[in-house]
Amino acid sequence: MTKQIVRYADYFAETMWRLRADGLLLVSSSRAGLPNVMTIGWCSIGIMWGLPVCTIMVRPSRYTYKLLEELPEFSVNVPPSELAEAVRHCGTVSGSNHDKFRETGLDPLPSWEIAPPVIRQCVVHYECRVVHRCDMSVEALAGVLHSKYYPEGNFHRYYFGEIVASYADDDALAHLAMPPDAPVPE
Repeated sequence: MTKQIVRYADYFAETMWRLRADGLLLVSSSRAGLPNVMTIGWCSIGIMWGLPVCTIMVRPSRYTYKLLEELPEFSVNVPPSELAEAVRHCGTVSGSNHDKFRETGLDPLPSWEIAPPVIRQCVVHYECRVVHRCDMSVEALAGVLHSKYYPEGNFHRYYFGEIVASYADDDALAHLAMPPDAPVPE
């Protein structure tokens, strides 16, 4: 498919729907150019500091955390539902001892503006450069969230990435068609 430039918000509803359905795929890489793909289930897209920003959260225990600290750029890729098994796999094994691209058949495709690649089989891509990062404030976290998501600690680091490029397959909507009863992103 041909990739075409889109505005970062053009596929917002579809991106949020896929995030909730199976997750999105985040790609980071080492300075040496070795890419890693990770499933993300939490992501926010909006405007901060007058910039289009994609905010992701990564735990320090993850291999992706090491890569983002080494090279603060990432791509967020929106997979069609046909990639659900690959998305599941990428969320269950570590890139420190698995080549998730090889294991899932996902193909890295050079990005337009950043070093980490995008994923050819995904239909919408957001390329991001980190403009801010900060650690979660444990003291400010509601108790119910603390006990549900962090019973052993391992709190996330937030990465705020300026969206420096966004593009999609020319037939992206055909692959991301939301069912009529799909919940509207909140």
